[in-house]
Amino acid sequence: MDVMSPIRVGLAQTNPTVGAFERNLRLIGGFLDKASKLGVQILVFPELALSGYPPEDLLLKDHFLARSQEALSELVPKTDDMVVVIGCPLERNGVRNAAVIAHHGRVIREYFKRHLPNYGVFDEKRYFEPGEEDPVFVLGTAAFGVSICEDIWVKGGPPLKQAEAGARLLINLSGSPFHAGKTREREEVLSQVATVTGAHVAYCNLVGGQDELVFDGRSMVIDPSGSVVARAKAFEEDLLVFDVPGVSAAVKSPRKSPFIDLGQVNPLASHVPVEPRMEPVLGRDEEVYRALVLGVGDYTKKNNFDGALLGLSGGIDSSLTAVIACDALGPRNVLGVSMPSEITSEASVTDAVLLASNLGIELMEISVSSIMQAFLEELKAPFEGLARDVTEENLQARIRGSLLMALSNKYGRLLLSTGNKSEMSVGYATLYGDMAGGLAVLKDVPKTLVYRLSRYRNSLGDGAVIPENVISKEPSAELSPGQKDTDSLPPYEILDPVLNLYIEQDNSVEEIVGAGFDRAVVLAVAGKVDRNEYKRRQSPPGIKITPRAFGRDRRMPMTNGYFSE
Repeated sequence: MDVMSPIRVGLAQTNPTVGAFERNLRLIGGFLDKASKLGVQILVFPELALSGYPPEDLLLKDHFLARSQEALSELVPKTDDMVVVIGCPLERNGVRNAAVIAHHGRVIREYFKRHLPNYGVFDEKRYFEPGEEDPVFVLGTAAFGVSICEDIWVKGGPPLKQAEAGARLLINLSGSPFHAGKTREREEVLSQVATVTGAHVAYCNLVGGQDELVFDGRSMVIDPSGSVVARAKAFEEDLLVFDVPGVSAAVKSPRKSPFIDLGQVNPLASHVPVEPRMEPVLGRDEEVYRALVLGVGDYTKKNNFDGALLGLSGGIDSSLTAVIACDALGPRNVLGVSMPSEITSEASVTDAVLLASNLGIELMEISVSSIMQAFLEELKAPFEGLARDVTEENLQARIRGSLLMALSNKYGRLLLSTGNKSEMSVGYATLYGDMAGGLAVLKDVPKTLVYRLSRYRNSLGDGAVIPENVISKEPSAELSPGQKDTDSLPPYEILDPVLNLYIEQDNSVEEIVGAGFDRAVVLAVAGKVDRNEYKRRQSPPGIKITPRAFGRDRRMPMTNGYFSE
């Protein structure tokens, strides 16, 4: 084998908006210009970067696919002498998840994703037809293969076949959503592919928020030893440039891996090598926090809201939500609303005021006491002879929800609901009350993680924005005198591990009891989880940060007579 000149590869991790073709084209054009100035020879964009990912049932609309083709036609003439690899949906004897390889202003080849995931948040078999070929592209003396996301996760998939055919650079376009710990999983898979094939792996991932999903970027290059030698930024758009060294393979044309000749590579403007860039690996709490910030920011901005608002109770959930919203949108674009009642403690009001002051946000106060009395007066006759119970508690929450939605309508701001995953799991939330809103920021964040994230945020350079009393006081919904969460629930230090085993791990009651938990507690928790599916179906979308988020990942029937001990 002959030593070949380095190939300068650019990985452009972009933040597209689903269906916003004009915006996405402008975004891609900016990266084309930047890459050209840096002498990039092969520029790679993520999976479905042109249309945004996932387009879901937009893919069933012929005019959407036609617009995707038009956008591609607008983009291709701008490729000039760079080889550009771009992800987009195309109608080609069925809808295809495609990687288009363009060079010198024309389309050279379209690679179609071969392995279509149909688990968790993925539903690609509903929309796409699989590809059938694993082409290898030859640019000068360099041979490389192109695959899309799941293709590289499957053992014996297209990258292995392309490497066997002579490819020494394996390019993967990805739309891999974030959950905590996902980076480690990716690196393990990509490292194994690199070591098995003896090739460099160049992995280009999407970044940005799309409904419940957050894409974290962190594109990377892995060398044949399995080591990460370049890594892009997390949760930000970025262009990662890397000079891929290597050798030219003896080109042999296997039956299922056709070779596509791209001609000669454009010479590097400078022979000075690019210094590899290695962005730091984030800690678990930092990556979750940054995912939530990106998710809130993109959902608000991409849906054209004029900022956000939320109820500030003085509790830790609403406090953390407010801080995330400020980091995502800026304090001037966040409105806090305090809605005390006769039951609300003075400390809660004080904590809400202090938090708002620390953040520099506007705080509006609306008392719900008189409204509550009006409701009770109207219900006096229907409720006659019936004991006071959770009904009256829920009335308070629903009054607050109505007030917040009125402000959301009037001001054009997105209402952020503040309930956490622990509460949503067991139904410790009020329909049309504290569940009201357009985005549930902490819907996939267990309560114990809420505390960790609050401590993490307070550790940053601008100081402890969340008052210590908010973090240290016993949690309470404050819907009845002296109420504590532990009146209705096990302590969160017990509840969250049980929920993890029951929801995330799909363990049975017997398996959870076998792990050392009290049977009565487990039965009660599992029963609450199962009975409250109807509530979760009516909750706002929430940002996914665990492997098993409600909604896209965990889809249970509301009417369900099955219970496994």
